[in-house]
Amino acid sequence: MAITTCIFDAYGTLFDVAAAAREAAAEPGREAFAAHWPKVANDWRLKQLQYTWLRAITGAHTDFWEVTQNGLDWALENSGLGGDAELRERLLALYWELSAYPEVPAMLHALKAKGLNRAILSNGSPAMLDGAVQSAGVGDVLDDVLSVEDVGIFKPADVVYELVTKRFDCARDEVLFVSSNGWDAAGATGYGFTTAWVNRAGEPMDRLPWVPQHVLSDLTTIPDLTGV
Repeated sequence: MAITTCIFDAYGTLFDVAAAAREAAAEPGREAFAAHWPKVANDWRLKQLQYTWLRAITGAHTDFWEVTQNGLDWALENSGLGGDAELRERLLALYWELSAYPEVPAMLHALKAKGLNRAILSNGSPAMLDGAVQSAGVGDVLDDVLSVEDVGIFKPADVVYELVTKRFDCARDEVLFVSSNGWDAAGATGYGFTTAWVNRAGEPMDRLPWVPQHVLSDLTTIPDLTGV
Protein backbone atom coordinates (compact mmCIF):
# COMPACT_ATOMS: atom_id res chain seq x y z
CA MET A 1 0.00 0.00 0.00
CA ALA A 2 1.22 3.53 -0.75
CA ILE A 3 2.58 5.80 1.96
CA THR A 4 0.00 8.37 3.05
CA THR A 5 1.39 9.42 6.42
CA CYS A 6 4.87 10.51 7.54
CA ILE A 7 5.55 10.40 11.28
CA PHE A 8 8.62 11.76 13.02
CA ASP A 9 10.17 11.25 16.39
CA ALA A 10 10.94 14.66 17.87
CA TYR A 11 14.07 14.75 20.01
CA GLY A 12 17.21 13.96 18.06
CA THR A 13 15.21 13.50 14.86
CA LEU A 14 13.64 16.89 14.12
CA PHE A 15 15.14 18.78 17.07
CA ASP A 16 18.81 18.85 18.05
CA VAL A 17 18.97 17.54 21.62
CA ALA A 18 22.59 18.69 22.00
CA ALA A 19 21.64 22.28 21.26
CA ALA A 20 20.82 23.20 24.87
CA ALA A 21 24.23 22.22 26.21
CA ARG A 22 26.08 23.60 23.18
CA GLU A 23 24.33 26.97 23.39
CA ALA A 24 24.85 27.24 27.15
CA ALA A 25 28.55 26.48 26.73
CA ALA A 26 28.89 29.36 24.26
CA GLU A 27 27.44 31.93 26.66
CA PRO A 28 29.81 34.40 28.38
CA GLY A 29 31.04 33.24 31.76
CA ARG A 30 30.52 29.54 31.11
CA GLU A 31 34.11 28.67 30.25
CA ALA A 32 34.19 25.92 32.89
CA PHE A 33 31.10 24.28 31.43
CA ALA A 34 32.46 24.62 27.90
CA ALA A 35 35.07 21.99 28.73
CA HIS A 36 32.39 19.51 29.77
CA TRP A 37 29.38 20.19 27.56
CA PRO A 38 29.77 17.32 25.04
CA LYS A 39 29.94 14.76 27.86
CA VAL A 40 27.04 16.37 29.71
CA ALA A 41 24.93 16.41 26.55
CA ASN A 42 25.69 12.75 25.81
CA ASP A 43 25.08 11.60 29.40
CA TRP A 44 21.90 13.65 29.62
CA ARG A 45 20.41 12.05 26.53
CA LEU A 46 21.51 8.54 27.47
CA LYS A 47 20.05 8.67 30.99
CA GLN A 48 16.89 10.35 29.71
CA LEU A 49 16.29 7.39 27.38
CA GLN A 50 17.30 4.76 29.92
CA TYR A 51 14.84 6.17 32.43
CA THR A 52 11.98 5.97 29.90
CA TRP A 53 12.73 2.29 29.28
CA LEU A 54 12.99 1.46 32.98
CA ARG A 55 9.78 3.30 33.78
CA ALA A 56 7.97 1.58 30.91
CA ILE A 57 8.89 -1.94 31.95
CA THR A 58 8.20 -1.29 35.65
CA GLY A 59 4.93 0.57 35.14
CA ALA A 60 6.29 3.66 36.90
CA HIS A 61 5.26 6.19 34.26
CA THR A 62 5.84 9.89 34.66
CA ASP A 63 5.92 12.70 32.15
CA PHE A 64 8.95 13.33 29.97
CA TRP A 65 9.78 16.61 31.70
CA GLU A 66 10.51 14.81 34.96
CA VAL A 67 12.60 12.22 33.11
CA THR A 68 14.48 15.03 31.36
CA GLN A 69 15.27 16.70 34.69
CA ASN A 70 16.34 13.40 36.25
CA GLY A 71 18.67 12.71 33.32
CA LEU A 72 20.24 16.16 33.55
CA ASP A 73 20.80 15.87 37.29
CA TRP A 74 22.67 12.60 36.77
CA ALA A 75 24.71 14.05 33.91
CA LEU A 76 25.73 17.16 35.83
CA GLU A 77 26.74 15.17 38.90
CA ASN A 78 28.73 12.77 36.72
CA SER A 79 30.79 15.73 35.46
CA GLY A 80 31.24 17.30 38.89
CA LEU A 81 28.70 20.05 38.21
CA GLY A 82 25.87 18.86 40.40
CA GLY A 83 26.03 21.89 42.67
CA ASP A 84 25.56 24.50 39.95
CA ALA A 85 21.87 25.29 40.29
CA GLU A 86 22.00 28.24 37.91
CA LEU A 87 23.54 26.13 35.15
CA ARG A 88 20.89 23.47 35.70
CA GLU A 89 18.06 25.97 35.32
CA ARG A 90 19.65 27.50 32.23
CA LEU A 91 20.00 24.11 30.52
CA LEU A 92 16.42 23.18 31.31
CA ALA A 93 15.17 26.50 29.95
CA LEU A 94 17.10 25.99 26.71
CA TYR A 95 15.63 22.51 26.32
CA TRP A 96 12.25 24.13 25.69
CA GLU A 97 13.77 26.04 22.76
CA LEU A 98 15.71 23.35 20.89
CA SER A 99 16.60 24.25 17.32
CA ALA A 100 15.54 22.08 14.40
CA TYR A 101 18.14 20.47 12.18
CA PRO A 102 18.82 22.65 9.11
CA GLU A 103 17.07 20.40 6.57
CA VAL A 104 13.84 20.01 8.58
CA PRO A 105 11.72 22.95 7.29
CA ALA A 106 12.31 22.25 3.59
CA MET A 107 11.74 18.52 4.08
CA LEU A 108 8.40 19.07 5.84
CA HIS A 109 7.29 21.59 3.22
CA ALA A 110 8.10 19.05 0.50
CA LEU A 111 5.94 16.44 2.21
CA LYS A 112 3.12 18.94 2.57
CA ALA A 113 3.34 19.74 -1.14
CA LYS A 114 2.93 16.02 -1.87
CA GLY A 115 -0.32 15.99 0.12
CA LEU A 116 0.97 13.58 2.77
CA ASN A 117 -0.05 13.61 6.44
CA ARG A 118 2.77 14.89 8.67
CA ALA A 119 3.00 14.53 12.45
CA ILE A 120 5.27 14.04 15.42
CA LEU A 121 5.03 10.99 17.68
CA SER A 122 7.13 11.56 20.76
CA ASN A 123 7.85 10.61 24.34
CA GLY A 124 7.70 14.33 25.06
CA SER A 125 4.93 15.90 27.08
CA PRO A 126 2.48 18.09 25.13
CA ALA A 127 3.80 21.31 26.66
CA MET A 128 7.43 20.45 25.90
CA LEU A 129 6.61 19.51 22.33
CA ASP A 130 4.61 22.67 21.78
CA GLY A 131 7.60 24.71 22.96
CA ALA A 132 9.96 22.92 20.56
CA VAL A 133 7.57 23.14 17.60
CA GLN A 134 6.94 26.85 18.12
CA SER A 135 10.62 27.62 18.70
CA ALA A 136 11.58 25.80 15.50
CA GLY A 137 8.76 27.46 13.54
CA VAL A 138 7.41 24.23 12.02
CA GLY A 139 3.89 24.24 13.39
CA ASP A 140 2.38 25.28 10.06
CA VAL A 141 3.74 22.17 8.29
CA LEU A 142 2.57 19.62 10.86
CA ASP A 143 -0.93 18.15 11.01
CA ASP A 144 -0.59 16.99 14.61
CA VAL A 145 1.78 16.41 17.51
CA LEU A 146 1.11 13.10 19.27
CA SER A 147 2.43 12.43 22.78
CA VAL A 148 2.77 9.23 24.77
CA GLU A 149 0.93 11.01 27.56
CA ASP A 150 -2.28 9.93 25.83
CA VAL A 151 -1.48 6.28 26.66
CA GLY A 152 0.74 6.59 29.74
CA ILE A 153 3.75 4.57 28.59
CA PHE A 154 6.91 5.42 26.67
CA LYS A 155 8.08 4.07 23.31
CA PRO A 156 8.63 1.44 22.00
CA ALA A 157 5.34 0.08 23.38
CA ASP A 158 2.97 -0.90 20.56
CA VAL A 159 0.15 1.16 22.05
CA VAL A 160 2.23 4.28 21.36
CA TYR A 161 2.62 3.53 17.66
CA GLU A 162 -1.10 2.73 17.54
CA LEU A 163 -1.78 6.40 18.23
CA VAL A 164 -0.78 7.07 14.62
CA THR A 165 -3.13 4.59 12.95
CA LYS A 166 -6.01 5.78 15.13
CA ARG A 167 -5.36 9.48 14.53
CA PHE A 168 -5.02 9.23 10.76
CA ASP A 169 -7.33 6.26 10.22
CA CYS A 170 -4.67 4.50 8.19
CA ALA A 171 -3.19 1.03 7.86
CA ARG A 172 0.21 0.34 9.34
CA ASP A 173 1.84 -0.10 5.95
CA GLU A 174 0.69 3.39 4.91
CA VAL A 175 3.01 4.95 7.50
CA LEU A 176 6.62 6.03 7.02
CA PHE A 177 8.04 6.37 10.52
CA VAL A 178 11.28 8.29 10.97
CA SER A 179 13.51 8.29 14.05
CA SER A 180 17.11 9.03 14.95
CA ASN A 181 16.91 6.29 17.59
CA GLY A 182 17.74 2.88 16.20
CA TRP A 183 15.69 1.12 18.88
CA ASP A 184 12.67 3.33 18.07
CA ALA A 185 12.91 2.62 14.35
CA ALA A 186 13.25 -1.08 15.14
CA GLY A 187 10.20 -1.03 17.41
CA ALA A 188 8.15 0.74 14.75
CA THR A 189 9.30 -1.83 12.19
CA GLY A 190 8.05 -4.58 14.47
CA TYR A 191 4.72 -2.78 14.73
CA GLY A 192 4.36 -2.81 10.95
CA PHE A 193 5.44 0.66 9.83
CA THR A 194 7.85 1.34 7.00
CA THR A 195 10.78 2.89 8.83
CA ALA A 196 13.79 5.13 8.32
CA TRP A 197 16.59 5.40 10.85
CA VAL A 198 18.35 8.77 10.69
CA ASN A 199 21.80 7.66 11.80
CA ARG A 200 23.52 11.03 12.05
CA ALA A 201 26.37 9.67 14.18
CA GLY A 202 27.14 6.62 12.01
CA GLU A 203 26.41 4.18 14.84
CA PRO A 204 26.17 0.38 14.43
CA MET A 205 22.76 -1.20 13.94
CA ASP A 206 21.04 -2.23 17.18
CA ARG A 207 20.89 -6.00 17.72
CA LEU A 208 17.13 -6.37 17.84
CA PRO A 209 14.60 -8.67 16.14
CA TRP A 210 13.70 -5.95 13.61
CA VAL A 211 15.71 -3.54 11.47
CA PRO A 212 14.60 -0.33 9.72
CA GLN A 213 14.07 -0.50 5.97
CA HIS A 214 16.07 2.67 5.34
CA VAL A 215 19.19 4.10 6.98
CA LEU A 216 19.94 7.77 6.30
CA SER A 217 22.53 10.32 7.39
CA ASP A 218 19.96 13.13 7.59
CA LEU A 219 16.35 13.91 6.66
CA THR A 220 16.92 15.43 3.23
CA THR A 221 15.77 12.44 1.20
CA ILE A 222 12.68 11.55 3.25
CA PRO A 223 10.27 12.87 0.56
CA ASP A 224 11.89 10.52 -1.97
CA LEU A 225 11.07 7.49 0.20
CA THR A 226 7.33 8.08 0.07
CA GLY A 227 6.88 7.01 -3.54
CA VAL A 228 4.54 9.95 -4.13
